[in-house]
Amino acid sequence: MSPPFIPSSPISPSVGHLRKSRFTYKHLSQLALSSTTSPLRVIAHIDLDAFYAQCEGVRLGIAEDQPLAVQQWQGLIAINYPARKYGLTRHITITEAKKLCPDLIMQHVATWKEGDAKWAYHEDAFAHIATHKVSLDPYRLESRRILACIKDVLPAPPVQRVEKASVDEVFLDLSAQIHAILLERYPELNGPAPYDDPTECLPRPPTTALDWNTDALIDLDEDQTEDDDPDWDDITMLIGSEIIRSVRTAIRERLKYTCSAGIARNKMIAKLGSAHKKPNQQTIVRNRAIQQFMSGFKFTKIRNLGGKLGEDVVSKFGTEQVEGLLDVSLGQLKSKLGDDTGSWIYEIIRGEDTNEVNSRTQIKSMLSAKSFRPTINSYEQAVRWLRIFVADIFARLVEEGVLEHRRRPKTVNLHHRQGGQMRSRQAPIPLGRAVDEIVLFDIAKSLLGQVIVDGRAWPCANLQLSVGGFEEGPTGNRGIGGFLVRGDDAKVVKHSLQDSDGHASENGDSRPEKRSKSSIQRFLSRQGTSHGENEEDPSYNHSDLDYTRGSSSPLNANNDVLRSESNGNQHMPLDLGRDEPARLDIGNESSHDDWRSKGTTGTIETYFCKDCDKTLRSASKDEHQDWHFAKSVAAAEKPTSLENGSTTTQAKSTVAVARRKLGASKTTTPQTQKRMEKGQSRLAFG
Repeated sequence: MSPPFIPSSPISPSVGHLRKSRFTYKHLSQLALSSTTSPLRVIAHIDLDAFYAQCEGVRLGIAEDQPLAVQQWQGLIAINYPARKYGLTRHITITEAKKLCPDLIMQHVATWKEGDAKWAYHEDAFAHIATHKVSLDPYRLESRRILACIKDVLPAPPVQRVEKASVDEVFLDLSAQIHAILLERYPELNGPAPYDDPTECLPRPPTTALDWNTDALIDLDEDQTEDDDPDWDDITMLIGSEIIRSVRTAIRERLKYTCSAGIARNKMIAKLGSAHKKPNQQTIVRNRAIQQFMSGFKFTKIRNLGGKLGEDVVSKFGTEQVEGLLDVSLGQLKSKLGDDTGSWIYEIIRGEDTNEVNSRTQIKSMLSAKSFRPTINSYEQAVRWLRIFVADIFARLVEEGVLEHRRRPKTVNLHHRQGGQMRSRQAPIPLGRAVDEIVLFDIAKSLLGQVIVDGRAWPCANLQLSVGGFEEGPTGNRGIGGFLVRGDDAKVVKHSLQDSDGHASENGDSRPEKRSKSSIQRFLSRQGTSHGENEEDPSYNHSDLDYTRGSSSPLNANNDVLRSESNGNQHMPLDLGRDEPARLDIGNESSHDDWRSKGTTGTIETYFCKDCDKTLRSASKDEHQDWHFAKSVAAAEKPTSLENGSTTTQAKSTVAVARRKLGASKTTTPQTQKRMEKGQSRLAFG
């Protein structure tokens, strides 16, 4: 029996250069698109630490180690972390809080005072619950500043994806930004996939050890060890942690707020991670640590698994721990909870969540309400509170861009509770009117009046006003001011128009005048060049033709006027009658001789004009004769004197003959003539 074969050089299954990543080029391209199905995806959740308490601490300039709580009436709604060390919670009274922590500073929230038009901080607000209403506007304002800081640190959209989840929570999808950093740090990922096959695996990362700085790392699953070399999902998590650390640092340095963060592959795990280590820390949940991380939670802590659904699951399976549900099969979950709910719970407890970070989350409604203790008993009292509600809501509408027409609500709703009965009324906001406090207040009073008319309105225990049905405003529109020219620009435009008309005010009056060239002027100015009239009569200047109003001559101000520089600026009207068309020129405005230069083939009918000594197309004969008629009229008017208001016999005769040639159809009728204005007269022809 031969001895077994022993290779001279044993082959190691883990030779570095032969190993491939378990992620493919397709996964890498999905990362660039922020795809919810990419296993390399990185989502972060930023949560401000005891936000309301921090806001008051920053506003008052209180030291960070000073215990502080935010008070609302006789209860506490926020407690900072130094105060929590004394055992303070939001469920204890003010008296109990003072006993546990004698040095505790309690700051009441800002309130709207009955009759005031603006919220403010009142020292005795806790004692006036009947006449004050809580305002959270200071915290909304700080929330917007923090969100603006976060967006300023990140790249511009579309790489930047930020979703405001609440006043103190923000989700960030870092995938596209991480993809760009990956390609910069690891050039080997830039090339195309081998054989142009996107399912080919990526090369293994050259890094064998990762520095997570001071981040809180969740322990790996039981079947994983830290000795295993990192893969690309670990690299993307590391880059994500660096980005979030820079964001948190910017918030801290610029605005003095601390926040905690969770970094994972989806929104659900990232949110759980941000609450894992607080305050002022960040937790990374790597893909290899998800089961270890999830198993220690109650599934009722998972979003959408609390409330009635959570109670139903607990009652049917006898556990509220994620670890206890992991042993339940998919079939069992479906049979007891339904197909959709069973499938969703099966995936969610295993860390699967494909919800995307929605950077366009918009407010759907706004509510301002007050519970009255004691109750109110008059219309006047209710109206005073409606005014406060309207001011509260309108301030938030301004933040939503109602003044810039970016968004506007469509309806106003009023809810009124008397005893155990809640009644509601609704009215639309008129589309033709801008949304302002006056409009909202008028609608609110009208709705209150409807409730009162129905009877049994008093005593009122609760009143609520809300707006809803938000719609996006038009985009790309400009106000009328955007089409106007003002100041120096307007002067430049005015002078340029005057120069183009060849007209300037003789008396220096800068007021704009309405001027229009007459029909004959336009006709002659176009036809003159083609017929060579400028060469025949150098004194005839088309640029001097203008329309004059307010002339001292006793002529109709609406008549067309011809002016010639060679005639001493004398004006002579030509009245063609009110029924004349606005333009004598018809057809093509090009020269009559154009047809000869275009190489036209075929038979073209022509005629010979004796006055011009030219051969022209027959189709332009009528228009050409009209042009001669206008020239004859202009020539007849040149020797006319305006001072004595008379015309020569020769001018009358010439005009009469020209009119007869043109035809009787162009004479005016008495019905079409308008009444002369005072101080005007009409020049008769023929």
